[in-house]
Amino acid sequence: MESRTEQIDQLLSRNVEEVIERDHLRAALAGGKKLRVKLGIDPTSPDLHLGHAVVLRKLKAFQDLGHVAVLIIGDFTAQIGDPSMRVQARKPLTAEEVKKNEKKYLDHAATIIDVKKAEIFHNSDWMEKETLEELMKLIGTATFQQVMHRADFKKRIDRGEDITLLELLYPLLQGYDSVKVRADVELGGTDQLFNLLMGRQVQKRFNMPEQDVMTVPLLVGLDGEKKMSKSLGNYIGLHDAPEDMFGKVMSLPDALMEKYFILCTDLSEDEVAKLKKELKPKALKERLGSEIVKLYHGEAAARGAQERFEQIFSKREMPEDLPELAVAQGETNALELVMATKTVKSKSEARRLIEQGGFEFDGKTVGGVQEVLKVRGGEVVKLGKKRLFRLKI
Repeated sequence: MESRTEQIDQLLSRNVEEVIERDHLRAALAGGKKLRVKLGIDPTSPDLHLGHAVVLRKLKAFQDLGHVAVLIIGDFTAQIGDPSMRVQARKPLTAEEVKKNEKKYLDHAATIIDVKKAEIFHNSDWMEKETLEELMKLIGTATFQQVMHRADFKKRIDRGEDITLLELLYPLLQGYDSVKVRADVELGGTDQLFNLLMGRQVQKRFNMPEQDVMTVPLLVGLDGEKKMSKSLGNYIGLHDAPEDMFGKVMSLPDALMEKYFILCTDLSEDEVAKLKKELKPKALKERLGSEIVKLYHGEAAARGAQERFEQIFSKREMPEDLPELAVAQGETNALELVMATKTVKSKSEARRLIEQGGFEFDGKTVGGVQEVLKVRGGEVVKLGKKRLFRLKI
């Protein structure tokens, strides 16, 4: 069993990019103070994914050491949109869209942290009630020059693109959350560093001790290039079915496997290094898929997902118990059939899937959106590498 000192060392080192102020935080952890550790997540999409899990797992590590997990659902700030790493302004969300998006957030977060012991807030609870005097005090915290030094803003200015005043205010509003919940520590991805540091500045303005800051690495998505994102479709959702989760892991570029082992599983770096020596790439990826599925669905589900994957893709067998999709007999087109599966969010996503060769009908790839398909019942449709349905009239 690890000593308290070893647990603190692990907390400050594993999957950590930067800590501000490291010595201060270490002393606070060693001194036995019960810290209030803040994480804010804006509900800009309906699901949390493995990218969110990296920082949620760090929040859990604090919680396991007896500290208070403070989770803020940014329902107010989500309506503005975080400009971090954005090459263009986000499309504003309505309050109704945000409310719909956040419905499952706590259920998803509960797969990692103990939400019953955590403090849960919505930042609309205070932002919708603040006086103009208080907001003016907040706005006076930072200078225009400070905010405009952000690299993402500089790029947009160089391209002659607009930056809204709301986007300039976003870091201050996130920082104000730290004031309202009296945060001792705030967690975030490396893309959040500017916002997290702004939290320190806002707390100082409101005569509070400045929070320590800890950033974690960003998880690259399934495309192997960009940050995991719901909007890019390169994500593994925390509530994905075991078979879907395992199948998505198997589609990862080999170059990402080591990073996923470290960021997304409980295996140590030494254990991962040992597996890399002992296993061939395919077996290594299967182990990765099993470890990830086990975390969110249990060991039995992980075994079942691997067996199912091997049955369908390795042994080239087609199981009889595929989920059925009820359709009308006769002619339809590829776009209509993909939309009927309800596995895509929009027609544009369905078009991309088809045009990129990700749709099969009765064993044949369909490349045309308007291609006519004859449905008689019993045909198997396949979307991407893992979603299969048997058509039922």
